[in-house]
Amino acid sequence: MRPYILAESNWKDLKEAKIDLAILPWGATEAHNYHLPYGTDIYESEFIAAESARIAYEKGAKITVLPTIPFGVNTGQADIFLDINLNPSTQFAIIEDVIQTLNRQGVYRLMLFNSHGGNEFKTMLRELGLKYPKMFLCQSHWFKMLDKSLYFEEPGDHADEMETALMLKFRPDLVMPLETAGNGAEKKHKIKAFNEGWLWAERKWSEISADTGVGDPRKATVEKGELFFKDVTERMAQAFLDICNADLMELYE
Repeated sequence: MRPYILAESNWKDLKEAKIDLAILPWGATEAHNYHLPYGTDIYESEFIAAESARIAYEKGAKITVLPTIPFGVNTGQADIFLDINLNPSTQFAIIEDVIQTLNRQGVYRLMLFNSHGGNEFKTMLRELGLKYPKMFLCQSHWFKMLDKSLYFEEPGDHADEMETALMLKFRPDLVMPLETAGNGAEKKHKIKAFNEGWLWAERKWSEISADTGVGDPRKATVEKGELFFKDVTERMAQAFLDICNADLMELYE
């Protein structure tokens, strides 16, 4: 039993516990090229959140990692078989129910631990922060934390070298031989401004990628995944600690 993982905890240990920070991992169920499983984002969120929590817990953080939400926003992948979509309005309802529970039980810090590029919770947290003023609400995107080019040779943002390297570490039994993977080639938008990042429109996934990947995964190794995992979890653990130790009335200097 890991005492910082809610699903593995029991009532005897928790009924007198004090929790400063709850962490809600959020993934997605979607195709990841030909070589990675549909649950890739789920495994990433679970493994990274758990290891970050372990490091922080062993340094004194009073935290709990909630069970992972397995479905994300996949509105741009409606025609990809069994990519399961959860609309933002549904996400909002789930988040509010979780916040209601934490708020009435005296757990006033919540991090949405996101592992899927299609999820974006910022506007939801703005609205819910007004409704629940005692709550400190934040989101994290671990995949944006570090400069990936320092760890990986090939750029990408879906089923790419980075995700493949992590899955080789987490669940190598679910990774198909890399020679079976597609090359993850991405078609770019014909309108230049969208490629520059200051205009945004949702990508139609089956039109921009032949294999559902974006980024060539074939140079991935478990060693690359291990190094990236170590640096991400150590930095995330420090963020957990800092949030736990923060005086919510004195956050700015």
